[in-house]
Amino acid sequence: MGGAQRPAPEPVGFGPRRVAVRLVEGVLSRSRPLDGALEAEHDPTGFRALDERDRALARAIAGSTLRRFGTLRALIAAKLEKGLPKKAGPLEAILATGAAQALFMDTPAHTAVDLAVACARADPDARHFSGLVNAVLRGIVSEGAPEPRPGADLPAWLYARWTRAYGAEAAAAIALRLSVEPALDLTVKSDPAGWAETLGGVALPTGGVRLAQGGRVAQLAGFDDGEWWVQDAAAALPARLFGDLQGKRAIDLCAAPGGKTAQLAAAGAEVVAVDKSAERLRRLSDNLSRLKLSAEAQVGDAASVSLEPADAVLLDAPCSATGTIRRHPDVAWMKRESDIATLAKLQARLLDAALRLVKPGGLLVYCTCSLEPEEGEHQIAAFLARAAGRVAIEPVTEAELPGYGEAVGSDGFLRTLPSHLAADDPRLAGLDGFFAARMRVG
Repeated sequence: MGGAQRPAPEPVGFGPRRVAVRLVEGVLSRSRPLDGALEAEHDPTGFRALDERDRALARAIAGSTLRRFGTLRALIAAKLEKGLPKKAGPLEAILATGAAQALFMDTPAHTAVDLAVACARADPDARHFSGLVNAVLRGIVSEGAPEPRPGADLPAWLYARWTRAYGAEAAAAIALRLSVEPALDLTVKSDPAGWAETLGGVALPTGGVRLAQGGRVAQLAGFDDGEWWVQDAAAALPARLFGDLQGKRAIDLCAAPGGKTAQLAAAGAEVVAVDKSAERLRRLSDNLSRLKLSAEAQVGDAASVSLEPADAVLLDAPCSATGTIRRHPDVAWMKRESDIATLAKLQARLLDAALRLVKPGGLLVYCTCSLEPEEGEHQIAAFLARAAGRVAIEPVTEAELPGYGEAVGSDGFLRTLPSHLAADDPRLAGLDGFFAARMRVG
């Protein structure tokens, strides 16, 4: 009988690989954050069409690819004498995701190669190069994974900056830590030792809990009861610098996603959470509701918001986020060095605005999840010069942050590095890179 020929069925495992390619391509070609590059709800072949297990696999492949992308790009380039063909669609992402699975994940080499070829054949531009995909990946697989080399998986400009800022040895240690997928950190309301035992993790020095294997967060004990929230151990430090907040008024500027807002509220403060995104503030309020905590949410630009001055103001300023690459490897490949100067200008405006919101005698804490001095130490030096006589550094001390002494500098600032917080199990080591300064307003 005649009729239209049915399309060949998709190979087993094809769906999550195709989505992983799209996620990586979104980062590399359109500078779309990995979390924001998820396919649209209505896309019948997109991320949301996958079941839960395949979604996790797609994200794992994309994350592994971006975490080792410098190495993968070099391996691919070595097999292409004339470079990547033009008008080849997502060819680089197809090659990189295939190689990442074969070299750095538990995917059998033949499966990784065959599914990468299937991804190429399914794309109208890349399909002309399916044979090339097969040949390149088989060549890469036959040689095996290369020995790790410091800085190989980072843009050259970024690794050079860290070498200048922290020295060659520290830069290499940072890069090594970024190659390891991080643990899941939780901030708990109380009893960290008890929750560590319940969840099969370890209690951190300042009261959080770290899990080597997180699983589905919403299914972990204590989630529905609001006993904890997800927050990197380093991100949990700045809010601790205010000390006793019981009965005091606090303002959290640039507050979303809300981990620090929750800390301030849990410490007994009356909190106003400010963010320019109404949607992000809605999610913040939903999270606080689960945690049985409360804060006044106000949509507004932190640089111009009008509020009564408070006892405590926390400014977690927008930044290059280079300190979060261990959790968000896409950051390394989306940022440009020129972004840092642009963001530093914004941070300066926000600092000046934040100062107006602090009562005389109150505390201002400035922090960024950046490893760049322009967004940390240099930023505060310039601010102190502008606000001469009105603001003084209140030094952070090792005694108030037990277990994090290496992050407390002689200048009184807090500077965590991804290589800090060593552990025998590498899965339980490391921190996000953060800078924080505490200032007393006169």
